[in-house]
Amino acid sequence: MLRLLLLVDQFSAWVGKSFAWLIVAMTLFISYDIITRKFIPAIAFPAQVCAFDWEYMLYGTLFMMAGAYTLSRNAMVRADMITSHWPVRRQAAIDLTLYFLFFLPGIIALVGPGWDFAVTAFRIQERSANCPNGPIVWPYKFVIPIAGSIMLLQGIAEIARTTMALRTGRWPQRYSDVEETETRLAQESQL
Repeated sequence: MLRLLLLVDQFSAWVGKSFAWLIVAMTLFISYDIITRKFIPAIAFPAQVCAFDWEYMLYGTLFMMAGAYTLSRNAMVRADMITSHWPVRRQAAIDLTLYFLFFLPGIIALVGPGWDFAVTAFRIQERSANCPNGPIVWPYKFVIPIAGSIMLLQGIAEIARTTMALRTGRWPQRYSDVEETETRLAQESQL
């Protein structure tokens, strides 16, 4: 079972790191926006509006596709300052409860209605209304159910981890592809 969990973690890491390259494209669009605004003001307004469309679509895609990676690294926002001193079984029970109460319903809402939303945008060949002949937006809208599906897969792995922690009293191993700088520095300062 642990091997399967680590495989899901690896997949989430691969997706997150692959989509991290969108930062390069975002940098190019933002640079284009700034350069046209500063040095070519005659064409700046239409260029800025269309560049802004691409910027928010790229940022949204990056943000959504990094969700499963963040979850796999146990880096989601939570109340660790309160629960970190609790026994592992109590932490796991709280996590499991929260996964069923909040995580799963939210992710299912991303996948189900998100798919319908994206298909509708594809059928009408939706474009951005912010600039003349704006960029198509339906590919961006397909990111919603795709990212939700990957988050659901990682969430199922996390639910399995909490179940294992409830049984054993220890958190199962996670796939570790990088070590956080703060962790490494804290370890080095103790030497």
